[in-house]
Amino acid sequence: MTQPRRALIAQTTPTGDAIAQAVAQGYALGEVLDCALLRRGFNHVYGLRFAEGRRAVARLSAERPRGAPNTDYEAALLAHLKAAGAGVAATLPPRDGAAAIAMHLPEGARTLMLFEHLDGEPPDEALPDIQATGRGLALLHEAGQDYSGPASRYVLELPHLLGESLQRLCTAPTMDDALRTSFTAIARRLNARIAAMPALTRVNCHGDCHGSNNFMTDGPEGTRIASFFDFDDAGPGWLAYELCVYLWAMLPRTAGRELDAAARERWRRYIAGYRGVRPIGAADFDAIAPFLAVRQFWLMGEYAGRIAVWGTQAMPTSWLRKQVELLTAWESLKTPD
Repeated sequence: MTQPRRALIAQTTPTGDAIAQAVAQGYALGEVLDCALLRRGFNHVYGLRFAEGRRAVARLSAERPRGAPNTDYEAALLAHLKAAGAGVAATLPPRDGAAAIAMHLPEGARTLMLFEHLDGEPPDEALPDIQATGRGLALLHEAGQDYSGPASRYVLELPHLLGESLQRLCTAPTMDDALRTSFTAIARRLNARIAAMPALTRVNCHGDCHGSNNFMTDGPEGTRIASFFDFDDAGPGWLAYELCVYLWAMLPRTAGRELDAAARERWRRYIAGYRGVRPIGAADFDAIAPFLAVRQFWLMGEYAGRIAVWGTQAMPTSWLRKQVELLTAWESLKTPD
């Protein structure tokens, strides 16, 4: 008798109870009173509350097109930053002292990491919070200068951010030959433009500091304090790329449109906050604009790598055509001052 073919699973979504059981088995933190899914995105994120009063956040890593999770580097960097006084949500170690545990699911083993809970609220568009976010990022970079722990699996430079992203994008089922030619030409021009720049500053990057991966709390004398989480895309890389992510998140996604006056002021305050702690050299500042397109290629590459989970309608051909228009328009952008 022929055995029925086993269906292949792209990605499951465990319930909060399943995550609670895995945490109870893998961590010596006592009874989990409740656990709920907070959001689904690139990963699955859960909030937990323990009987002894502790709160924590669990991140179940999804299959990333880049490869395995960067767990050893991420955990060690967060421990280093916290020891230096930076505001971060550090990891909570499992019983065996490793950086994470494996959760066995129908699609295979996935990495589960547990993090400290951060209080506060997102900065939104409040100018003091935006300036404090820029300052907080600079403090992270200062604290990370002497990091000497495990090496990162990923380096946030052009081979990873642009080259690999273009490869994944070109194999998407919604891609056609004309689009493939256009994206390849834009990427080549972008690569050549950045390669011709003077030497750029490198830091241990957060990798995804777009204003929604930090919380704000009140500090002494009415100051605002930024604390950061979600270092899943962290790695050593260019400061210009790190700084471009906040600007990229604000830019209109219609070709030819630039920042309005309110957005320009938010950008100025963000950069002012950063410069209050660390200088930004002229070459690094000028390089922010071309890195906007690098960031967009990275995003498209991530989408292309998730089609098995998100479906082809996450990046239809019509959307891809608009990306060509957008990236072409962005080629003439200069970093707002």
